[in-house]
Amino acid sequence: MRPTGSITALATPFTATGELDLDAWKRLLTQQLDGGTQAFVVAGSTGEAAALYHPEFDLLVRTAVQLVAGRVPVIVGTGNPATARTIEQTRRAADLGADAALVVTPAYVRPTQAGLVAHYRAVADDGALPVLLYNVPPRTGCDMLPETVAELAGHPGIIGIKEAVSTPERLQALLALRGDGFVVLSGDDPTAAGAMLAGADGVISVVSNMVPAAFRRLCDLATGGSRTQAQALDGQLQALYTFAGVEPNPIPVKAVLARMGIGHGLRLPLTTLSATHAAAADRAVELAQALERASRDTLAS
Repeated sequence: MRPTGSITALATPFTATGELDLDAWKRLLTQQLDGGTQAFVVAGSTGEAAALYHPEFDLLVRTAVQLVAGRVPVIVGTGNPATARTIEQTRRAADLGADAALVVTPAYVRPTQAGLVAHYRAVADDGALPVLLYNVPPRTGCDMLPETVAELAGHPGIIGIKEAVSTPERLQALLALRGDGFVVLSGDDPTAAGAMLAGADGVISVVSNMVPAAFRRLCDLATGGSRTQAQALDGQLQALYTFAGVEPNPIPVKAVLARMGIGHGLRLPLTTLSATHAAAADRAVELAQALERASRDTLAS
């Protein structure tokens, strides 16, 4: 299990009345497959995992596994603030057919670095699924340092890290840990191309919900070392990166998906995109559609 390339952290579509929209979910999955996405993350933070009931979580994962039918890995967000609950959710994902677990650092409880080592070793030792570490300090209040990652990287059940800290120093420290059994994935869209050009194995992206083909092309170019072409496409994507940050994720990306006919909103306490950003959302849709047309033509040729 070595997830690489263009990986989408999928949004979860809801109906106008707030229920899961399975038809829209299947269309989103199909669009992503058609666009060349190389793995899916289901029920991560972009998928509003904290707002999902257990039966909804089960239905999302089961539907994704069935529709994908082994064509790409299905990675499921299973991280919880408590280790025992993380293990339980990871087992649940395994029973539903997931290929790996994306385990974010425990939010709010602020464990020590030693606590993080013990937490991840316990989840990996349980052996339900291969584990991808996930570090995103602005959301969790907890920063897993590179020396802590180094202690975990040799565990046979830990297969890599999604790192959202985008400093060059952090990236270089993690790239030194790369190997056949441990991948380094960017968790920050605006710096992902640079990370891959420096040696990262891919990206777990939010923006790729809107532009799967463009992100597949970006990843192919960057991981293949085509610096000039990768930087040119990355420059075209900058407006989408900016729009995706105008309000907390996944509010902006779900506004674009809704305009594309996929889903109708979010669950409280998240609210729909402010009216002041409506014109920006319309422009994002136009740009996304243009980039997708160009990228699909390029990938097909």
